Amino acid sequence: MALHKNEIIPLTIESLSSDGSGVGHYEGEAVFVPATAPGDVLQARIVKDCKHYAFGIVDKLEAPGPGRVQPDCPVYRPCGGCCFRHLSYEAELAAKQSFVADAFSRIGGLEIPMLPILPSPLPQRYRNKVQYPVALSPDGHIVTGFYAGRTHNVIPCSDCLLQPDVLNRIAQSVCRLLEQYHVSVYNEQTGKGLVRHIFLRQGYHSGEILVCLVANGRSLPHSREICEALQKEFSSIVGILLNVNTKRTNVITGPESILLAGREFLRDTLCGVPVELGPLSFYQVNTPGAEQLYGVAREFAALKPGDLLLDLYCGMGTIGLSMAADCSQLIGVEIISEAVESARRNAAAMGVQNARFFCADAGQAAAQLAEEGLAPNCIVLDPPRKGCDQTTLDAVLKMAPPTLVMVSCNPATAARDVRYLVDHGYTAQKVQAVDMFARTKHCECVVLLSKSHPETV
Repeated sequence: MALHKNEIIPLTIESLSSDGSGVGHYEGEAVFVPATAPGDVLQARIVKDCKHYAFGIVDKLEAPGPGRVQPDCPVYRPCGGCCFRHLSYEAELAAKQSFVADAFSRIGGLEIPMLPILPSPLPQRYRNKVQYPVALSPDGHIVTGFYAGRTHNVIPCSDCLLQPDVLNRIAQSVCRLLEQYHVSVYNEQTGKGLVRHIFLRQGYHSGEILVCLVANGRSLPHSREICEALQKEFSSIVGILLNVNTKRTNVITGPESILLAGREFLRDTLCGVPVELGPLSFYQVNTPGAEQLYGVAREFAALKPGDLLLDLYCGMGTIGLSMAADCSQLIGVEIISEAVESARRNAAAMGVQNARFFCADAGQAAAQLAEEGLAPNCIVLDPPRKGCDQTTLDAVLKMAPPTLVMVSCNPATAARDVRYLVDHGYTAQKVQAVDMFARTKHCECVVLLSKSHPETV
């Protein structure tokens, strides 16, 4: 029996889907309802029926589930950035553990021992990077915040709980200064106006902050006065830049950044590796969480003196360099040339002399190294969300290292790739879920694969 739009049905939420929605069943049909918790008893209003499943919203909550809590953010619902603020952190972790286990079981067809999920060291204010869109409020004031779900309508937010307090305060100060000096803000509908986004980065260990204003132009009126005011108010600001993005696009940043004050980068460390970050550098947004994640990868790799480590999709080299002391040789491969240069500088700054970094596509480089007869003892794979490509996986199989460690920000593609490796002779020994993005739907995992007999966990 098909459900109809605006029909109200009784529903009990049984579990959470990987996008954070609650899932219940009505007359055999799955119904997905956002902002619900397992155990919630409610009346759901159907907003869309797709024959075999439907989407709904809460019309009336009759009894809360055991993990439901009062959201601690006033713009939680319209903002949509944090899909789990209505859950206790313990309930969120349990859901994410099940997401990872479900991906490997359902997508990969694999039953792999799952270690208990590691919580984020900081469940609040952990992000070292934030990109705030800028807009005019109805009363004409410059505001910043975040886009409402599936829209480009800015929901004003003066204190996002995912961002360090100082970054929120800098954003508010920038808005006041833009108003004070009558600097226009960008309008997506007309393509007119100047400032599009406020982009901030902070070094977790160093405390250094980089301010970048994304602009629809190559100059900022009253830039000297604005920069001086910001640096006077916030002594931790080490550089202020103007990023040029004049295209009618949803992409936030453009390729060019112009230095307005201070220096073009901030300094920090990750797993003891010194890093220099510009506005466009890729970097994990949760530094203590990343150190925990990479620590798991290092433990799984279990390198020995004399080992050769191949780090594919190496970025700035952080994972490999954090293990360089454990092995005799490190080879890193990354397609982004700026990241490769950063990796080389990081190695030099650490005094690491047993590392080489190449700028190449991971799959092509892996295939070339396999042709050359390279025999790594361990390969670390840290692919983007889309996972590894076929060339990479086949080259890994050709090199046949005893140990493979996969670090993934997408359990679904990780499960797919691990299935392929298992089908070609590897044993998946264990999976460790790691919460890097507390209060959001995202979860990372680390997988250990081996050519040897399964390890007892």
